[in-house]
Amino acid sequence: MDWSIHYPAYFPQRSESQDDLARDDTMTEDKAVPLKRVEFADIGCGFGGLLIALAPMFPDTLMLGMEIRTSVTQYVADKIAALRIQHEQLAAGINMPLPAHLKPEELSLIPPKEPAPGGYHNVSVIRGNAMKFLPNFFEKGQLSKLFFLFPDPHFKARKHKARIISQTLLAEYAYVLRPGGIIYTITDVKDLYEWMKKHLDESPLFEKIPEDELENDPVVEQVRTATEEGKKVERNNGNKWLACYRRLEGPSR
Repeated sequence: MDWSIHYPAYFPQRSESQDDLARDDTMTEDKAVPLKRVEFADIGCGFGGLLIALAPMFPDTLMLGMEIRTSVTQYVADKIAALRIQHEQLAAGINMPLPAHLKPEELSLIPPKEPAPGGYHNVSVIRGNAMKFLPNFFEKGQLSKLFFLFPDPHFKARKHKARIISQTLLAEYAYVLRPGGIIYTITDVKDLYEWMKKHLDESPLFEKIPEDELENDPVVEQVRTATEEGKKVERNNGNKWLACYRRLEGPSR
């Protein structure tokens, strides 16, 4: 996996001699090592709301969205690219003009006056099926946070095996999540909440994080509100069911 195309700011510039070595059979471009590794992964990231919200909050942390839909993945990639350019211009002192005749619901279109910490160079997206290939992207114990926000509930009983949380998949998630790392889950479907909670409660690899501890976690508010689906639930006055679990010490497999 060549991460340099996703996080170019975190790869040192190579000399011509290093480029020659990269063309050698013993040193391929896939073996390029970034100055940092991905630590946050948003599984089924949708339109990237969580990633965009967290990027300036954790400017020194690489984060990746994984999305199975091609068009949505491209949308998020384009959005990140535009944000990078915008904040590079701000850092260079180039003022962005205000859009004319903004409506109240369009206030988010007002360009920021200051560049965001990290300039969104720490965030990227990739098209992939995490249920099948997650360990192909991450090493054992690499991640500190995994997000499963408003996943497909697969209402029909015969489709429950396709749900993103199961005992088999929890073993995969535990493999890539370091001890002490956190799984964040949220849904507006109570049946799915109870399903995910049941499987996580039964897993010897995870423990539930108490509510009072979550109150001090700045990520939780973004989990609740930053995604398009979360905003839709709010507009419809729906319920949101949150459950967060910590990875325990012990082998994943």
